[in-house]
Parts: sequence; C-alpha cells; structure tokens
Amino acid sequence: MFKSIKSDLPASVVVFFVALPLCLGIALASGAPLFSGLISGIVGGTVVGALSGSKIGVSGPAAGLAAIVLTAIGTLGGFENFLVAVVLGGVIQLIFGFLKAGIIGYYFPSSVIKGMLTGIGIIIILKQIPHFFGYDADPEGDFAFFQVDGENTFSEIFLALNNISLGSTIIGFIGLGILLLWSNVLSNKGKFFQLIQGPLVAVVAGIIYFLVAGSNSKFGISSSHLVSVPVPDNLDSFLGQFRFPNFSQITNPEVWVVAFTIALVASLETLLCVEATDKLDPHKNVTPTNRELLAQGTGNIISGLIGGLPITQVIVRSSANIQSGGRTKMSAIIHGLLLLMAVILIPRLINKIPLSVLAAILFIVGYKLAKPALFKQMYNLGWKQSVPFFVTVIGIVFTDLLVGIGLGLLVGIIVILLKSYQNSHFLHIEDNSNGKHKIKMELAEEVTFFNKGAILKELDSLPRDTYLEFDVTKTRYLDYDIIEILEDFAFKAKERNIDIKLISKRGIVENPSSFIEFFQLRPKSNISLS
Repeated sequence: MFKSIKSDLPASVVVFFVALPLCLGIALASGAPLFSGLISGIVGGTVVGALSGSKIGVSGPAAGLAAIVLTAIGTLGGFENFLVAVVLGGVIQLIFGFLKAGIIGYYFPSSVIKGMLTGIGIIIILKQIPHFFGYDADPEGDFAFFQVDGENTFSEIFLALNNISLGSTIIGFIGLGILLLWSNVLSNKGKFFQLIQGPLVAVVAGIIYFLVAGSNSKFGISSSHLVSVPVPDNLDSFLGQFRFPNFSQITNPEVWVVAFTIALVASLETLLCVEATDKLDPHKNVTPTNRELLAQGTGNIISGLIGGLPITQVIVRSSANIQSGGRTKMSAIIHGLLLLMAVILIPRLINKIPLSVLAAILFIVGYKLAKPALFKQMYNLGWKQSVPFFVTVIGIVFTDLLVGIGLGLLVGIIVILLKSYQNSHFLHIEDNSNGKHKIKMELAEEVTFFNKGAILKELDSLPRDTYLEFDVTKTRYLDYDIIEILEDFAFKAKERNIDIKLISKRGIVENPSSFIEFFQLRPKSNISLS
C-alpha cells in the first residue's frame, strides 16, 4: 500500500476536505449529534478502508440513509436506542457477506450505473450552489429533492440568489479560480504542483481571507457560513461526545425492523457504489463485493458501539479520491486519520474554513461526474441504453438516489423484456409454390414465458395449408409454457391443414402427436436442450 503514497497522500487531503462538511451535514440532516457524523467518517476511513478489498472506494455516513435515521431516532425514543439498530444492522451485513449476497451488485445495467454517477454529479452541483453563495439553510449532505428545510433543490437555489453573502461568494470564486488554474495549468508544470493539491491551496486561501476580512460587515464571513466542528474544552469533554447503545432495547421489535432496513439500504447503496467506482477506476480494479459487505458490517458494528451513524461506501468521496489520483486504500485510511486528527488537534482552525470554498471543490467533483459529453455519448448508443440512463438521472435529481436507481432499473428490465419478446424466434418464408406455404421458424437460444405472446401471435397468424419447419436445434432452454403453446397449436394445425416438421437434436419428427411426450416432459417442468 505504501508504494503509492506519493499519489495517495495528496488524494487523501482532497477527500478529507470533501468528507468533512458532508460528515457534519449528514449528521445534522439526520437529527443526530454532529460528532456522530465525524465518528462514522473516521471509522469508514480507517476500519472499513483497511478491511475493504476496494483500492479506491471511500466509506462514511450515507446521505441516502439520512431520512431513515431521522425517523428512526424519533420512533425508537432516542439516539442511544437507535445505536442498537446500527450495531444489529452491521451484524446483518456480516450475514449477507457470509451468504455471498454481494453478487446482487452485478445485476444492475451499465446504463443505470452511469445514470447514477451522472445524477449524483448534477445533484452535487445543484446542492452546492446555495453554499457557494453563502446561503446555508439546508445542511450539507441533504441530497433529496424535498429538503429537510422545507424547500426543494430548485427553490433553494432561487432563495440563495436572493440572499447572497458577498464575502462567501468572493472567496468561493477565488477558490474555484485556484482549482481551475491548478488542474488545467499548474499541475503540468512540475511535481510540486502535483504533490500539493489545488483544494488544499484553495482551503488555505479561504482561511486567510476569513482572518483578513474579519468582522467586516460587507466583505466578512459570518460563523454560520463556516465549517462547524464540535470543539471540546478538554479530554473529558472530548470523550463525553461519544455515545453508547442502550442494549436494553435489543428485544424491541421496532429496533430490529430499523436494523434490517439499515442493513438492506446500506448494503444496496454500497454495492451500487462499488459497481460505479470500479467503472470510474482508471486502473480497472475489481472490488470483491462479499468482502465489501463484511467490511461494511464490521464498520457499522464499531460505529454503532461508539456513537456513529450508519456507514456505506460513498460515491462522492470515492470519485473525489479517483479524480485526485488515489491509487490504493491508503488514501481512504489516511483521510480517516486526518478527520480524527482534525477534531482532536485543530478543531478551531478547521472552523475557519468557509463552506463556499468546499462548495467550489465539490463543483469540480460534480462536473467530472456529469460531463456534457457523456449525455451525447449515451444518446448515440441508442434508446436501449439512453432511456434507462436518462430516467435514472431525472429520477435521482427529482426524488433521491435509491428511487432514481429503482426507476432506471425498472425501465432497464422493461427494455430487456421487450427485446426478449422481439428476439424469441426467427421466421423465414422459403417457398410458396404448389399451393403450399413453406415456412421455417427457428427458436432462439433461450425461450421463456416472456416470449409466449410473440410466438403465440406468430403461430396464430400462419395461413391454412402451410408446411412449417419448427427448428429448435439451437435452443438450449425451453420453458414449459412454450411447450404448452406448441401442444395446443398441434391440435389446431390439423384443423387448418398445417403440417409440422419438428427439427431438434433429439431427431426429426413429422406432425408430432404430442410435443410434451416428444420432449419427455412432465407438467409444470422445463427442459434444457443442451
């Protein structure tokens, strides 16, 4: 892991600056103590980062779980009771890992995964616009369309434009300029500019601006527009921020319901993120998904035991890691250690970072996920790829992550069923002489009940006095539902003077009396013809 430290260390600093406001914002949006978000970020970086098989994935508190956490804390009667559900959720994830449930992540179409990445990129940009202009009514990490502050994504932007903070906006543009200059010009000028990342320079510039502008009413930045890490007065107050589960609630059925909900949602979000991160990875590493579930489960158990929020692998941090040149899991681990050191050693300095500068960093992350060229590329691939892609993007922007992915997956399944319906068979009209129609129908390699409609329609449309060659030599799997259709058709064929020549690897039969007997099937069974 240490062989790539020159790449991983700068990347970890960028991920740290991306993760810091999100850890705090997600905790705020979840109705949990701010410190709980930092705990889950630290555990996600150090523990999950060390155990995970992903080289570039980064874990932390999940924005997609914020609404669930907010509701659960109220339903279960307190944060300590909720922590029991987090621990149990981690145990359930371990069970998922041992049962090898990680394979689920491979069943999401590429178009949906690309739509997820693009939708998240757009959401990052839209959600950071208010923070960029110094309007922070909605906390960082609230990625849902309908926000916790009562507004929605777009109404919040209009409110922000009517409530611009001049100081935040100025340093936001300065930070954005530094980032663009660094990435487009200076990064190619020498190793120094590759080792010292643009986001670090932008953050330092933001701190200097805040200190210089001071309390100036016009150009200054108020404390509400800065990072807000809890500042302990001494060791006892620092340790007092940790909360512990109330295990007397372990027999409460509602706790178990929340635990299963956390385990299912967190596992699904992690598997989707793993699939997306592997697609972004320039080195094309493949993450072992079952090991990832084990790592996430362990992380959630530890996070819950010491007062942290539920953890998942997170695409925002992971994509920032990839874009910054992270090569191994050391970047995720170091980012977790940086979070720990920041809250212990320099919380007051961290609290001088303007949120608008961090918004500028996230603008770059969002743009790289949702580049305009990708929309053209997906459109050019045809409707079978573009429709699920665009539905996923729109769904994520106007609902939330999991709903958007669910809509995209639903459309993807409909596309598959439609193509399966269309490609069930091939029909060839070979001869139309001697008053007899000669038609050859060749079935596809796999024919299931999805193909019933297409095949039934084709058979019913055959004219009288037809000689039908029915070829199943290439068919490896034939559903019993299709055999029933053929059985019924054989009876009707006699009435319509249709002769059938059945061609298969089992032999050739003229006008079979029973298709079921020919394939040696019993009712309600299927046949493999391989």
